[in-house]
Amino acid sequence: MSGLVTPGRAPGTVVCCCDAGPAAGTGHLMRCLALAEELAARGSTVRFVADLTGLPFAARRLAAAGFCWVPPGPDPVTAVLGAGAPDAVVLDSYLLPPSVGARLHAAGVPVLALVDGDSPVQPADLYLDQNLGAERDPGPAPRLAGLRYALQRAEIRAHRPARPPVARAGRCGVLAFFGGTDPYGAAPVLAAALAATGVPCDATVVAATPQLAAAVRAVPVPAGQRRRVIGPTDELARLVTEADLVVAAAGTSAWELACLGAAAALVCVVDNQRAGYRRAVGTGAVAGLGELAALRADPAPATTALRWLLSDRAERTRLHATAWHLVDGHGTGRVADALAALPYADQGLSIEGTGRARRAPTDRLP
Repeated sequence: MSGLVTPGRAPGTVVCCCDAGPAAGTGHLMRCLALAEELAARGSTVRFVADLTGLPFAARRLAAAGFCWVPPGPDPVTAVLGAGAPDAVVLDSYLLPPSVGARLHAAGVPVLALVDGDSPVQPADLYLDQNLGAERDPGPAPRLAGLRYALQRAEIRAHRPARPPVARAGRCGVLAFFGGTDPYGAAPVLAAALAATGVPCDATVVAATPQLAAAVRAVPVPAGQRRRVIGPTDELARLVTEADLVVAAAGTSAWELACLGAAAALVCVVDNQRAGYRRAVGTGAVAGLGELAALRADPAPATTALRWLLSDRAERTRLHATAWHLVDGHGTGRVADALAALPYADQGLSIEGTGRARRAPTDRLP
């Protein structure tokens, strides 16, 4: 597969504890899944602690990849330690209190914590900020920072083209998706902006819920355009590579789109995406459609940008190439290598309140 790394040593058991839910979305879960796939390929047993209640698509995705999950419950630390006496823990959460990382750290369990700029920070042995330009920002240490460490799922790496795509001539195919749950309802807003361009195209809109699907279908389709509305899909990477233009939210999926060499137009759907959105647009690797809150009141800026992109094949070719060079697809392997270099804990002294045993980390650096 294109972009895969050669598997190396990995911890025996890893537990990924991450945010997920109708409001939190699935971005944290998907990037943990990317790392879990790499660790499993190297021989680790990986389990998840996440609340996937109400997210059947996400639960099916984990099951298909061979991973089980348990909810965090009232005490996430107990859930993490009970999920398999981990040799390491990955924390990816804006919601968990810092006491979770502190208790795991005190118990001698090595912790890798994912952060995004100024997001909440858990006490950890190693931090990962996979966002564009993070290597130039202040942040907790020690830290892996920047798109060199962007976590890409096996599906994404398998579909990464060997060279930058060249925009196809003729009628454009458009793919629009806004995360696993689209909690801010971007799909109907951008479907309307696309319709307002009046440019002939074939659009596939991924609607995260039946309610959003109904709202998208209620948007009139102008003459010359065709629209297909589908639910969450396991074929997203393939659909991206087949599309001439991708419209998406400026979240974790932006780096997946870059890895795939997509010609992408991004919308900033929530405040904590603003810095990443501006940086991504600033690279010239993606087109900017604006902020969702503003587009609800006046979709004209997005309509203008989409009309230009649908009509300008040279610009789409430029976006393909610039994005493809931005993310090389090897970040998951680099992070797994760094996790393997942490010292791991063996069975030993008991951990108060868990009924499990572990002694302080021993030095097993390669």
